[in-house]
Amino acid sequence: MDHPAGRNLVLVLKEQDRRPRFLLRDRDAKFTAAFDTVLTATGVTVIKTAPQAPRMNAVAERFVRTVSVECTDRTLIAGEAHLRRVLHEYLTHYNTGRSHQGCDMAPRAPDDDSNVIPFTAQHTRIRRQPVLAGLINEYRAAA
Repeated sequence: MDHPAGRNLVLVLKEQDRRPRFLLRDRDAKFTAAFDTVLTATGVTVIKTAPQAPRMNAVAERFVRTVSVECTDRTLIAGEAHLRRVLHEYLTHYNTGRSHQGCDMAPRAPDDDSNVIPFTAQHTRIRRQPVLAGLINEYRAAA
């Protein structure tokens, strides 16, 4: 059996001299037994997500959507090295400068010190810090 997408993935990985040991995938019908066979033949262990668990990928998919909407959809990417730099800078912003509205986090970023109370802007001067060449802005108290 042969699967074009599986074969193409194997060829790309071989060209990049990457040898993954595992592939974690969901149970979408587009991943056939032939797809798994092509990968298994190259030494990759295919791991499927749990059955009947539709929300298992929810956090990852939400994060990917956020990165797409806030960053990559607005940026003309000039190659893999440029994409890596853009994503690195965005992830730094995401984890340190972007407030999250999740459980027990609002309005803090994930890496914020839990012992620091966010400032209020009543009598505080605020400084705008451009991120990703002004694509995104962070706001902090001015010194």
